[in-house]
Amino acid sequence: MIGIETIGAALEIAVFGLLAVVTVFFAIFVVIAKDVVRAGLSLIMCMFGVAALYILLNAQFLGVVQVLVYIGAIGVLILFAVMLTKRELGGGSGAN
Repeated sequence: MIGIETIGAALEIAVFGLLAVVTVFFAIFVVIAKDVVRAGLSLIMCMFGVAALYILLNAQFLGVVQVLVYIGAIGVLILFAVMLTKRELGGGSGAN
């Protein structure tokens, strides 16, 4: 007979695997994204995944620090820097 502990352990491993795959997906998307805003948002999602992995591994302090410092401060700073950067519209090279 399967006990509750083994079901809980299997569920924890499944959630860990799913979080790891999602985090790696967003990390790869950060590198291959053509749009800088999408890359910034993907970086924030990747950081959320890392924070969730920390919390799942019983390192709650590191998870909270990850959310507060990296997502709260660095992530928002990156997004504001990207959104406030002036970008030329159109790719033409004939403008005077």
